[in-house]
This record gives sequence, C-alpha cells and structure tokens, in this order.
Amino acid sequence: MTLNNPLFSLEGKTALVTGSSRGLGQAIAVGLAGAGARVVLNGVNADRLEEAAGAMRALGHAVEVEAFDVTDEAAVVAAFERLDDADRPIDILVNNAGIQLRKPLIELKAEEWRRVIDTNLTSAFFVGREAAKRMIPRGYGKIVNIGSLMSAFARPTVAPYTAAKGGIKLLTQSMAAEWAEYGIQANAIGPGYMLTDMNEALTSNPQFDSWVKGRTPSRRWGKPEELVGAAVFLASAASDYVNGQILYVDGGMSAVL
Repeated sequence: MTLNNPLFSLEGKTALVTGSSRGLGQAIAVGLAGAGARVVLNGVNADRLEEAAGAMRALGHAVEVEAFDVTDEAAVVAAFERLDDADRPIDILVNNAGIQLRKPLIELKAEEWRRVIDTNLTSAFFVGREAAKRMIPRGYGKIVNIGSLMSAFARPTVAPYTAAKGGIKLLTQSMAAEWAEYGIQANAIGPGYMLTDMNEALTSNPQFDSWVKGRTPSRRWGKPEELVGAAVFLASAASDYVNGQILYVDGGMSAVL
C-alpha cells in the first residue's frame, strides 16, 4: 500500500539501502518499499539478505539483493556496474551500513580505528560517489546518509564512531555543495538511541537504560520503524528543496542540555 499524497510517493523509484539485512537499514528498506519504491538490499551476508528479502516479498514488496562489501572500493564499483548492466538505475541511496566499537581512546589500535571509519564514513563516500556519477547525467537523485546523535555530540569510549558520524554530517554537506545543481538532494538522518542489535549491550544495562530514558524528553528508546517517516520524506519529492541537512530523530535528546 502506498501513501495517498503524491509528494511522498516513491512509485517508479529504485532505492539502494546499504546494511539493510537487519536493524535500522531493514526498517528503512521496508518503509521505502511501503511508499512504492523497488528496494535493493545490501549487506555482506548473502543468506541473511535473502532471508530479509523473502520477508519483504511476502508483504508484496518489490525487492532485489546486492551482496557486496561497502568498504571495498572495487566491490562497490563492480556492484554499480552490475546494476548498470541490468538497467537498474538507483534513484535513491540510503547509506546506512555501520558498526560500533566501544573502547577507551588510549586503548584503540590503528586497525580498530580504521575499521570503524571505513565502515561508517568511507563507505558512504564510495557508494555515494558511484551513485552520483549516474544520478548527475539523469539530473535526479536522493541521497540519505545515516548519521547519529554522535554527529554533533560525543560520549566516552566511542571515539571512532563519533568521528565517523561527525564526518557523515560534513560529507552530506559536501555532497549538497557539489551536486545540488544537478538535481540531487543529499541529506542525513541522525537517529538517537534506538532499540537495535547494535545497542543490545546498552539496553540490557540498567544504569545506561535509566540514563537514556532520563536524558531523553520522550522518556524512552526509539524504535527502528520511527525512522521511516524521515527517510520517506528525504527520499521523496516532498524534500526537493531540502539539501545538506541532518534531521535528528532522537525523541528530543539533542534539544535539551
């Protein structure tokens, strides 16, 4: 079922969502499909991707899969070449792939730093660049990068994640600065603390759970599906003059001290 307001309709559009076999990416993929888009799921685990795709197809959604590592530049280029060969132009890109690593900054190894930066930030550059190369000649494209509260704020033990998500905010602005004249809108979503597998260690920690609920005006954790409205807005014609922005979906946490 699609939305009635044509401004928010994604009928006839194809959306690639990276890191979409589960978690936030899967919720966003389902939401975009519900607005009418054909969705291309991405991840490195082909079996998990097919499982996610099957669940979406059971709901009547048009879904395809592309298994590739977003941190591997050659693999990203090859994936877009496959999409080209199959005549599947990407109209909407959601750069969602990401990982977390909790460790004191002075204990971080160089390879740990690079792994988080590559997965959360460099991948968005690789995939965004290849998407834009194809969007620019068509004069149309929507890029939605997934940032975080950490795009603007820091907490102990998550330095590489914070640096990467801060980079996502400015990468988004750079994409807008260079590509807006070609009809491309690049924006970001900054989720707050969400109920995902990545945050399981935090949600099961009574002290941290209490801190999140006390610090968030909504007094609760967010649900992955609560990102769908922002994603559909930024992927649709409703946001055609919105560019280079980050929309925080955080229950009000970023609005208070």
